Amino acid sequence: MVDNWNRMTGLKSILSHSPSIVTRKTGNEYVLVPIANNIADMHSVFTLNETGAFIWEQINGVRSVEEIIDLLTAVYNIDNEKASSDVFAFIDDMYKYLIIS
Repeated sequence: MVDNWNRMTGLKSILSHSPSIVTRKTGNEYVLVPIANNIADMHSVFTLNETGAFIWEQINGVRSVEEIIDLLTAVYNIDNEKASSDVFAFIDDMYKYLIIS
């Protein structure tokens, strides 16, 4: 179950990528590498599947969480509940590892 971090406020939140993450796109996937003191932490590399990559691309410092959910619903032709669950789970994981702010 998704950690319910204040969805009323959360839906209007605008997220951005952490400046301490380097990203590389390979096909439909992204590889995220944390950087600390100008050194890549290769023990903490994250790989995003196609859906995670799509959500990652939408996190741009402009779109709200609600807009990202709406885009995911439209592009992947899934219901709002599933899209919301996927987006909030992704955000919870990214917050946990300080990959988004």
